[in-house]
Amino acid sequence: MQRWRGLEDIPEDWGRSVVTIGSYDGVHRGHQLIIKHAVDRARELGAPAVVVTFDPHPSEVVRPGSHPPLLAPHHRRAELMADLGVDAVLILPFTTEFSKLSAADFVVKVLVDRLRAKAVVEGPNFRFGHKAAGNVDFLTEQGKVYDFEVEVVDLYVTGEAGGGEPFSSTLTRRLVAEGDVAGAAEILGRPHRVEGVVVRGAQRGRELGFPTANVETLPHTAVPADGVYAGWLHAQGEVMPAAISVGTNPQFEGTERTVEAYAIDRVGLDLYGLHVAVDFLAFVRGQAKFDTLDALLEQMGEDVERCRQLVAAAS
Repeated sequence: MQRWRGLEDIPEDWGRSVVTIGSYDGVHRGHQLIIKHAVDRARELGAPAVVVTFDPHPSEVVRPGSHPPLLAPHHRRAELMADLGVDAVLILPFTTEFSKLSAADFVVKVLVDRLRAKAVVEGPNFRFGHKAAGNVDFLTEQGKVYDFEVEVVDLYVTGEAGGGEPFSSTLTRRLVAEGDVAGAAEILGRPHRVEGVVVRGAQRGRELGFPTANVETLPHTAVPADGVYAGWLHAQGEVMPAAISVGTNPQFEGTERTVEAYAIDRVGLDLYGLHVAVDFLAFVRGQAKFDTLDALLEQMGEDVERCRQLVAAAS
């Protein structure tokens, strides 16, 4: 799959394509419906399928300080889109100048001049252009002028997550923030993932017999609520069952919020400086401070055993 950052990265001889546009944070099951439809239509038309997205999130430029927690970084979204059959991802730098581009100019500069759209696939609530003035009706009219078709796909999906609310990135972020990683996984179609580089912490886990990978998460990452979780640690191409701790470590008067993963039954792992990923399977318990160190150690042992059982059952 090709990855372009900016219009100038698109090959000059790029042919006609089927395009879908959106932030697609998380590439959740609703997003997947749209992307899969775009891919299927591209195959029917004998054209490549292209996803157009933005960096940073448009809200951060329009309303500074409002950047939402991200469910997946751009490289992860690209991987997920590639798995769905997407041929190219175009990440447009979302600047103040770009935010002032009218809907009509966006159509010409992005869809017509560079991507040579043959078809555009969107959800019913798609908005674009300066002050979100463009919608699917406007896009359809532009398609008649510039010779591309517009197909609207209903991304309405519901389940048990969120009490039956329609699946969305907003709902997923809320569930993650509440620690309901199982609900988030239902929406995403996979476990919620946090990524980052393993850094040196206080190394108390190692001293206590539970050495953890202290993950310095990427900016704006959607980190689950404080507590202990079962899940997996991905490192150096290996997937390991893990007991994951999120929080400030109140037992030792900690103040910095961290994500730490203990690879269950693994000895001698040295992951410092490596980029790793942590998948959250299930919430085990909330963050707590214990009366004694022995009580903490006993609880940690129980946590690890519970995580081992949950991961084994899921596997």
